[in-house]
Amino acid sequence: MRPSGRELNQMRDISIETGVTKHAEGSCLIRCGDTHVLCTASLEERIPPFLRNTGQGWVTAEYGMLPRATTTRMRREATTGKQSGRTQEIQRLIGRSLRAGIDRQAMGERQITVDCDVIQADGGTRCASITGGWVALRLAVNKLMKAGQITTDPLLDHVAAVSCGIYAGQAVLDLDYPEDSEAGTDANFVMTGAGRMIEVQASAEGAPFSRAEFDALLALAEAGVAELIAAQKAAVA
Repeated sequence: MRPSGRELNQMRDISIETGVTKHAEGSCLIRCGDTHVLCTASLEERIPPFLRNTGQGWVTAEYGMLPRATTTRMRREATTGKQSGRTQEIQRLIGRSLRAGIDRQAMGERQITVDCDVIQADGGTRCASITGGWVALRLAVNKLMKAGQITTDPLLDHVAAVSCGIYAGQAVLDLDYPEDSEAGTDANFVMTGAGRMIEVQASAEGAPFSRAEFDALLALAEAGVAELIAAQKAAVA
């Protein structure tokens, strides 16, 4: 029995609310159970120096957790003067994932920055950030196209992510914090709408996992990502 009472292959409740901020070109609040992430996409008519005169655009991401996103207050990283290694790793993952689903030539020489701010954390914050970040990016691109600033849709496919793990000896989908903290194996899958994989992060927290266990996790992830993409489509329809 899972702590939440969910079935082994059951996702947490998913909701994606769009247009939640006034100024960002694209924004959404994604809720995956008790994990809530505010995602905004900001358009900038500039690019990193290494892309100048290439005709290509850039998508990057920043990630952070509010002080009371967790059960005890965390200090803002700004007060320490540097980001933690975890924060840097997650925001690089978000950026890589979103870039995998976009034609940067079709963007033109401009940058879209996706900010993912965790309001409340209960496991799977990086996955929720990728899934919600794509929605914010989609909305920002829609504005560019509506304004006639680009003529070809640069988004090649949906991008979403979900966690899976071996908990109490069984493969389970969409780990919440009680499961994540006790899982024998923890994995994150980033996939496209066509079912192609962008990134897989899987690690044994205890005993090594088998090929059969990994295949079971992948099968769960494919079903979970399909649900997330359905929620994305409904949000941007």
